[in-house]
Amino acid sequence: MAVWAIGDIQGCYKSFRELLEKIDFNPAVDKLWVAGDLVNRGEGSLETLEYLYSIKESVEIVLGNHDITLIAAYYGIKKSNPTIDPILESAEAEKLINWLRGQKFLHVDYQLGYCMAHAGISPEFDLGMALNHAQRVEEKLQGDEVEVWLKQMFKSGIDRFNRDASLVDIDRYIVGTFTRMRYCYGDHKLDFDQKGAPTDAVRKKGLKPWFECEDRKDIDLRIIFGHWSTLGLYEDEHVLSLDTGCLWGGRLTAARIDSGTVEIVSIDCKKKEEKSEEEKPTSPDVPQP
Repeated sequence: MAVWAIGDIQGCYKSFRELLEKIDFNPAVDKLWVAGDLVNRGEGSLETLEYLYSIKESVEIVLGNHDITLIAAYYGIKKSNPTIDPILESAEAEKLINWLRGQKFLHVDYQLGYCMAHAGISPEFDLGMALNHAQRVEEKLQGDEVEVWLKQMFKSGIDRFNRDASLVDIDRYIVGTFTRMRYCYGDHKLDFDQKGAPTDAVRKKGLKPWFECEDRKDIDLRIIFGHWSTLGLYEDEHVLSLDTGCLWGGRLTAARIDSGTVEIVSIDCKKKEEKSEEEKPTSPDVPQP
């Protein structure tokens, strides 16, 4: 049995299936971890969900910001767009959305020595805290009051963790860190606006990638994450970043994580989409909790 982790698919279904073929993925015996952002902008968002649902017993998924936005669009909280319209118009929409609602914000495997969250784990959280907070918002997403809760999550972002804040603001912080986080300041204040690579110019502003923040809580497991295409493939002893920007004309990347050495396999995006500056979104990071 092999265990493969894969970065953001974002509806690039053809590239996704080509990558699975290249790694010889067999859902009957292998496991696939997907680091969130399954849908949106790519031409095969519906097909991606349908396929993952068909092999759901062989897949571990964490939710990304675009997945949360899809769920919100299903409830009429956010506007749809042409790439997710086929999902919302599908006869299987309710089944697929309910299945998505049942996915995690944080997946942990102590035996393999890895955990996975779409954007990472807040520098304020140790693993126990992260698990507790993830379960908290998972229950909200799966609950009967999901529409009310989601509307609250799409309000202004919360960039600091405050145990004395309102329950809604705490939830916004939790969802924001798991789905949108990239940078933090030395005092662990998050910056949700900076989206580029961690250049010297960015660092001079006092910003560091969340996994480099001073006094970050210890996480004994290696953290797999996506969300950060401008960072791209990055690994050190603490983290493994797998969003290599397939949607933006980059590559789609998988990492085998069940052996002592990580094996990286990538393919060029099946269809390289050329987008003008006007077409490129200025803020792909929704929701904004």
